Amino acid sequence: MREGRCKRVRGEVSRLGKRGLGDHDGKDQRWELVIQHADQYSPDDRVPQMRHLRSELSVSKLGIDFAGPIIDAAADVAKAVSARVLFAYVSAVEDLAALQSAVNPPTKLILVCRDADDEHRARERQLAAMSVPAFDLTRMGQIKMATLIAFSQQLLKAGDVFVFLTGVAGRTVDTLVAMRVGEEFELFQSVGQPQLTEHIRRPVFERVLRLALELAHEGREGKPIGTLFVIGDHREVQKFCLPGRINPFKGYTEKERNILDDSMGDTVKEIAKLDGAFILKGNGVIIAAGTTLRPTFAADALPQGLGSRHATAAAITATTKSIAISLSESTGDVRVWRRGAMITEIEKAPRVLLDHTSPPNLKKP
Repeated sequence: MREGRCKRVRGEVSRLGKRGLGDHDGKDQRWELVIQHADQYSPDDRVPQMRHLRSELSVSKLGIDFAGPIIDAAADVAKAVSARVLFAYVSAVEDLAALQSAVNPPTKLILVCRDADDEHRARERQLAAMSVPAFDLTRMGQIKMATLIAFSQQLLKAGDVFVFLTGVAGRTVDTLVAMRVGEEFELFQSVGQPQLTEHIRRPVFERVLRLALELAHEGREGKPIGTLFVIGDHREVQKFCLPGRINPFKGYTEKERNILDDSMGDTVKEIAKLDGAFILKGNGVIIAAGTTLRPTFAADALPQGLGSRHATAAAITATTKSIAISLSESTGDVRVWRRGAMITEIEKAPRVLLDHTSPPNLKKP
């Protein structure tokens, strides 16, 4: 690391433990990556130190340019940990040329695009890119969302190490995160877990995740929405459905009620206003909606503050070979569940953060 590069570059390192992204031993603990002066390392010891913290990163002070030092530091970290991929939100990086030149093989640079302008900038540099919804999320929420989508598109696999660059929406990059994907994060294969009864298609998982995030961001008719999606092992899941509820999808062909059909988006969002869960086949066909589930299995203790919808998600995935995506009506947070445990949680940015830290977008070259 070159001397005088920066006084201090702060980032967050989150390990994928048994509780998933951003959690450690079931508690919301954080890791801080501190890149310091080169004179604080011996010539042969240039790997950044890691210190255990329990707090979120503070918002960057205005007027401090983190971009250059963080990009250089990200390239050094990626090399030091043999990262498979370095992800970067396009909207947070003004100088894509500097980022491109800093990242060297075997690490692959993949740009994360929130809109058409981002995609255009990526194409101009002829760089690999993936699209994510443009939602107001915390820094870690942005990273978790992009990681899940990257996983569903087979850009990541269990055991991979990757580096992520992001920042508050509309601002330059101020956060550097390094992660290793745990085996339990494998949602679509049978790595270290019972084989799925039926194949859950990756596009189906991504489509449901995006719809859940859209509902979290938009609500419906100006009101927040809470709902639950259960994907896979639908025959077993239906054994835990209470009778007597009208199924709005009954009588339609499987083609007409496949969630991969673009026309189904608004239908799902409208029906999500009803209390209950969506049950889907692994191929995307919606079996039922507005369903009340009563799993008989008592799930492990949930993180504090989670209600019955999330308890149901934990219990149904513990009882059946399925994946659940729950949306909290009170917070707008989206959670993914597998084998009775929360794999990850995607948090919306707090209102106060949006009101005070979202200036006009960066000028793009």
